[in-house]
Amino acid sequence: MSISTRRGDGGETSLAGGLRVSKAHLRVEAYGTVDELNSALGLARALCSHDDLRQRIRAIQEQLFRIGSALATPPASRKPQVDIGPELVDELTRQVHEIEQQEGILSDWSIPGEHTAAAALDLARTICRRAERQIVRLREAGEPVQETILAYMNRLSDLLWLYGRKLESEAGVDSSLRHRTQRPGPRWSRAW
Repeated sequence: MSISTRRGDGGETSLAGGLRVSKAHLRVEAYGTVDELNSALGLARALCSHDDLRQRIRAIQEQLFRIGSALATPPASRKPQVDIGPELVDELTRQVHEIEQQEGILSDWSIPGEHTAAAALDLARTICRRAERQIVRLREAGEPVQETILAYMNRLSDLLWLYGRKLESEAGVDSSLRHRTQRPGPRWSRAW
C-alpha cells in the first residue's frame, strides 16, 4: 500500500468514516488548518530550549490531533465522534492564569521577531486564530461543531501569545510595540 492512492487527484478527499467531499469543503479547511497549526507548533517546539514549554507544546500537539479527528468526523460518519471534553479547555485556562501572574510578562502589544522561538509561537498563534475562524465558518454553515473545540482554540491562541512573551521575558527581550514611546497601552492589548 502506498501513501499515494491517487483518489484525491480529482480534488476530493475522504472524511473520517469514508464520506467523499471536495478538498475545499469547510470541514476539510477546518481540520486542515488545525493540522497546519500543529506543524507550526512542531517548529516552535524544535526551536524552543525551554524544557517545560517544550513539554507543554508537545501535549497541545497531541490534543490537536484529537481536535482534528473530531473536525474530520461528520455527524453521519460510521466512525464515532471524538469527544473534546471541557477539561482540555480548563487546563489551557489554568496555564493562561499561571503565566499572567509571572513577573515581567509583557501586557502590551508585541512585535513578533525579537526572539526566534517566540516568533515561531507568534506564527502558530496566528494560524490558531485562522483555524478558529475556519471552525466558526463551518458551524455557521450549519455543520455541528463541539462547543469545546471553539473554546479550546480561543484559549489556545491566548496561551501561545503568553508562551512567546514568557520566552522573551526570561531571555531579557523587550518586544513591546510602545517601548520607544514610553506610553503604556491598556493591559493585555495583544496584537490580534
